[in-house]
Amino acid sequence: MVSTANNWRFRPAYAMVNGGPDLAPNSAPASNAGSECGDVEFTREYVEALLNERPKRKDRFSLKEKCDSLTEYIRRLKPVIRWFQELEGNYLLEHEKLQNSLEVSELKRSEMDLLLKNKVEELNSIIAELRKNYASLQEKFTKEELDKMAAMDSLTRERDARLEIERSKYSLSDELERVQRDLTSAKQQNASLSDMYKRQQEYIANLQHYNSKLQTDLSAVEEDRKRVETEKASMVENLGMYRGQLQVSRQCQDDAVKQRDALANEVASLKLELQQARDDCDQHQLQVQSLSAEFTEYKESTEKSCYEWGNLTSKNAELEARCLVQSDQIKELQDQLMTAEKKLQLSDLSTMERRAEYEGQKNVISELRTRLADAEFKLIEGEMLRKKLHNENLELKGNIRVFCRVRPFLAEDDSNTEGKVISYPTSMDALGRGIELAQNGQKHSFKFDRVFIPDVSQEDVFEDISQLVQSALDGYKVCIFAYGQTGSGKTYTMMGKPGDPEQKGLIPRTLEQIFKTRQFAQPQGWKYEMQVSMLEIYNETIRDLLATNRSSLERTENGTAGKQYTIKHDANGNTHVSDLTVVDVHSAKEVSYLLERAAHSRSVGKTQMNEQSSRSHFVFTLRIYGVNESTEQQVQGILNLIDLAGSERLSKSGSTGDRLKETQAINKSLSSLSDVIFALAKKEDHVPFRNSKLTYLLQPCLGGDSKTLMFVNIAPDPSSVGESLCSLRFAARVNACEIGVPRRQTYTRTSDSRLSYG
Repeated sequence: MVSTANNWRFRPAYAMVNGGPDLAPNSAPASNAGSECGDVEFTREYVEALLNERPKRKDRFSLKEKCDSLTEYIRRLKPVIRWFQELEGNYLLEHEKLQNSLEVSELKRSEMDLLLKNKVEELNSIIAELRKNYASLQEKFTKEELDKMAAMDSLTRERDARLEIERSKYSLSDELERVQRDLTSAKQQNASLSDMYKRQQEYIANLQHYNSKLQTDLSAVEEDRKRVETEKASMVENLGMYRGQLQVSRQCQDDAVKQRDALANEVASLKLELQQARDDCDQHQLQVQSLSAEFTEYKESTEKSCYEWGNLTSKNAELEARCLVQSDQIKELQDQLMTAEKKLQLSDLSTMERRAEYEGQKNVISELRTRLADAEFKLIEGEMLRKKLHNENLELKGNIRVFCRVRPFLAEDDSNTEGKVISYPTSMDALGRGIELAQNGQKHSFKFDRVFIPDVSQEDVFEDISQLVQSALDGYKVCIFAYGQTGSGKTYTMMGKPGDPEQKGLIPRTLEQIFKTRQFAQPQGWKYEMQVSMLEIYNETIRDLLATNRSSLERTENGTAGKQYTIKHDANGNTHVSDLTVVDVHSAKEVSYLLERAAHSRSVGKTQMNEQSSRSHFVFTLRIYGVNESTEQQVQGILNLIDLAGSERLSKSGSTGDRLKETQAINKSLSSLSDVIFALAKKEDHVPFRNSKLTYLLQPCLGGDSKTLMFVNIAPDPSSVGESLCSLRFAARVNACEIGVPRRQTYTRTSDSRLSYG
């Protein structure tokens, strides 16, 4: 992981945040008369110059001059910090306003979406209903059209039949006229025959009687013929369909005429053909009878045809009336369809207007989101700068940084009382840094460099200390230790949960970051060598957790240790433990293996407060030697990661036997640590580091030039409120201690220079 300067960036000028003019790169800050910050605005160059400024002293060993320069530097740094705090407040106000505007716009957009959705659903239902009605009417119209076409076809056929009947009627009229003319000529012939009968009375005396009879028959035939003609004239309109039969009748009539002609000829030759005339007359009578029968049949069929024609005419009229009604219905439906289409067009226009308004609102929301993102970016940038300035301020003060972490509730805890015991203030000054603990109705407030609530992940916790870990690669001494009562989550914070990558602790994540950063630094000419050692302080005895000889971790029956280890501090502030196993490492996997090995060797035990309670103080040390081949610069950094044993009350832990001795030794060493903190806070001349091996081992971290961070872990359950309050008070004292300004250990490499590890 790269340094802080690579993780955040400046804007071209900080005055641009408030829209004010930018300061010149080399200009001094504006006057702050009238208030501590006033309207002062700082440029990037000024802030960088202030951060990178190093004290210039004539006498390096003059503490007064050093204090004066630091006081002046802090005085110049305070307006910058206050200005960024005010800027942060303005960003938060603007962020809140933008958030409110965004919520109002989102609400309007949701209402508009709902209204548009209802309109679309209503229009869809209307369109579906109209389409359904249109389909049913279309089916009815199609059916009626089919019926109409059938009726029209039938009507066409009837008209054709009527035309055919009319043509037949005219032809029959012509035929009747011709027949009448023929009958007239026949009468004339009969008259001439009568004259001939009179002139030849003597010759045809025997035939007169027959002739008179024949005249009578002819008169009867004429009467019958006239009657037939009269009946035919009345039936002309109904004989269209029987043209063929009438033609047959005409042929019969033609035969009768021919027979009459033949009879006239026979009369002319009465003597020779009298018998034949008689036969022809009989045949003619028979034909007249058959013609009468046929005429009767024709009359009946004509009456039937007239009846059917009347039915067809009425049916045609009925169909025409239905077609008119259906045409009116179709016109009405077409009008309704046109109206619906107009409504649909209006609704489409309304929908397009709504959509355009929606797109406008969407663009406004997008713009607000962009502005909100920019404001958040500026806020994050200001927060990062504030953190850096705050860290620089703490380093200048030399204070020990303190992070507080509250573990989540466990199954055996009473989770319904969380709000009654622990709360987190939301004010700007205490947000993310304050914690309040309630005991017996009294609320105790504390403020640290950072407060982690129970649901914060391991990754988020490590992110806040990643820059501190980076300092070890830069050549600083770094110490991070976890403090708290038994069962408050110290070991989980430092080591994590084995086998779960998401819950890795600070130590595994620190090693991963260091080895990744080492790879990134190789192109810049840096080469690093690293060594690891791990020990525990158990009952005021140092035990090597990486020792290959198991006897060094076992105690003899008389209580003496297998090997004695001594702590030594050299003139440069480096700490060495004699005979301690130091292992060269080249990857994070090697260190993970060593951590597992040490975890199996560490002393743990079961108490009433914790199923697996750490019974010793665990100290992980990583020594880093780096050299830059191009600049001939070398650095020496040390990273100490310490998991302290938990403080506990004998009345609650129920420890006996060996557990009782372990508890007493743990409480004694933690009490010595408290004494050291008290002495440092009061700036006493004598600090009792030698009262315990733990405090003596931590002497460079607590009283030297190291960057030190303490995690105070507390439990949220009400039964632990007393121990939690003690831990928080102790952490507050630690946070107030000044241990000196951290010093980077850099050297110029000589030809034989090589880092020596004790």
